[in-house]
Amino acid sequence: DHNNILNKALLALQQQLNNQPVGFNLLPLKFTMPELQKLYETILNKTLDRRNFQRKILGFGILKKLKEVKKGVAHKAPFLYSFDVINYNTALMNGLGGGW
Repeated sequence: DHNNILNKALLALQQQLNNQPVGFNLLPLKFTMPELQKLYETILNKTLDRRNFQRKILGFGILKKLKEVKKGVAHKAPFLYSFDVINYNTALMNGLGGGW
């Protein structure tokens, strides 16, 4: 029974992802683009091209690029982002107009 419930919830989330943004309640207030991409890839169960993902998600206007970078990483520190709450809520009501 639990697997059936989880599968239905995942399917609903995948369908929602085609019309509305997700992540506001699933990520910390500040997050990196790779963290957001990993969330979308996990939900969709497929790999997304990094450049295309970034261009598409930024094109929705639901993110704010912060002047901070993630600290404590071994490689080039990625910029941190946060959700633009007003634009995010507008996208929830009106949709994004594009699927994954």
